[in-house]
Amino acid sequence: MKPSLATTLRAPVAVGVLLLAIVAALAAGQLVAGLVAPSSSPFLQVGDAVVRLAPAPVVEFAKSAFGTADKPVLLVGIGVVLLLVAVGAGLASRRFATVGQVTVGVLGVLGIAATATNPTFAPTDLLAPVVAAGVGWWVFRELHRRAMEYTGSADGITRRRFLQATAVVGGLSVVGGGAGVLLGRPTIDSRAVVTARLAAASVARETGAGTDFGLTPYVTPNADFYRIDTALRVPQLRAEDWSLRIHGMVDRELTLTFDDLLARPLVERTVTLTCVSNDVGGDLISTARFVGVELADVLRAAGPRPGADQVFSTSSDGWTAGTPTEVLLEPGRGALLAVGMNGEALPTEHGFPVRMVVPGLYGYVSATKWVTDLELTTFAARESYWEQRGWGERGPIKTEARIDLPRPFAAVPAGAVTVAGIAWSQPRGISRVEYSVDGGPWAEAELADTVGGDTWRMWRGSVEVGAGSHTMRVRATDGTGALQTERAADVLPDGATGWPAVIFTAR
Repeated sequence: MKPSLATTLRAPVAVGVLLLAIVAALAAGQLVAGLVAPSSSPFLQVGDAVVRLAPAPVVEFAKSAFGTADKPVLLVGIGVVLLLVAVGAGLASRRFATVGQVTVGVLGVLGIAATATNPTFAPTDLLAPVVAAGVGWWVFRELHRRAMEYTGSADGITRRRFLQATAVVGGLSVVGGGAGVLLGRPTIDSRAVVTARLAAASVARETGAGTDFGLTPYVTPNADFYRIDTALRVPQLRAEDWSLRIHGMVDRELTLTFDDLLARPLVERTVTLTCVSNDVGGDLISTARFVGVELADVLRAAGPRPGADQVFSTSSDGWTAGTPTEVLLEPGRGALLAVGMNGEALPTEHGFPVRMVVPGLYGYVSATKWVTDLELTTFAARESYWEQRGWGERGPIKTEARIDLPRPFAAVPAGAVTVAGIAWSQPRGISRVEYSVDGGPWAEAELADTVGGDTWRMWRGSVEVGAGSHTMRVRATDGTGALQTERAADVLPDGATGWPAVIFTAR
């Protein structure tokens, strides 16, 4: 029985129909992406587009507010927006399907556009969003038609057919979307193979060990190492498929495979990496023992030409960074093409199979994960991802310190209070740390041993305090004798500055 022109869907049914259509579209896109190219999932492609197009202040707010949870928050936010769209467009489609069809069509076009404008776009990437758009449009049309028939009829058979159709769509969406996620996972545990190869390889180990005073570990476990990048889906690369192209202003263009890289001498270096978004006293900083190949040797093998002041690195997901060539070639700098981290192959989320590690530079200009391309060029010729968004060109790390004890707003017993923390100034190192309570005289802290200037340095001390609220500040002096600046500055454009402070209460 056809519905009459006066037939109007109940609000929950209308919203449910559009929501099911969107879910079916996303599931179909995920399934096709899993079969063809996992990164082409329309949901993730739209998320990537949001990251690419968001103004720098918005991105910085997200990192400051949510830290390493910024990516899940973004994906949840996109899901909420889709839910709101389903509610609004669904309600507008209670009598006529036009609004819903247009809405699903627009969402499909957005998915296709996001995919086509991705820096790593390949023609096959369009399969997933195109299929998603077609499935979403067809499912909405069919479910809306059946819903109208069910609403305009008292026939129990019609009602059962509609409910059966919704159940089938929902079930297929769950199965298809789940299958797409599973298909997108790597089929070979390439990391385990690389870990075994590194264990058997001859590696020039770094001598010396840092002391952590039993508070913050000198070497950060891989699971706790901070992660800041733009990848909503961590690239799943196999070492056997990886290659690195070195080209541009060079005498000899090179292409290295993973085997080529491991045939070179391997060295181990303990390096502290720091994010430029780290606020004064923040925790976007970690230290690891990286194993890799001297990046300077690889660049020299290509023969950089005069005037090539920038090494423009590109990740497999299209992210880019611009690193000063002179820093990478500087004797003793120790920049690496890293393949190992803390005794195992690089974790996937930290750049497996190969990433850049450059002591002394913030990560946004140096720490390219999943690196696949190095172009010798100039800063005038090419702008990297974050430079296009208003960040500084070269990104040298500034001298900073952090208070880990006492914790902010902690309550401690009056009397002798232990104070402790970390300080860093890569690659200059730390020569002195001082702390002051309630504006009193500066006391010199005890410094732990350290591997060298490329890592943070632990400090600790003790102060006598009476009952009440107290404010403690800390400042560091780098290895050249320069004192950390007191001037407060935001993270934009090239890193925060200022003396960190903690308020605590003694009782």
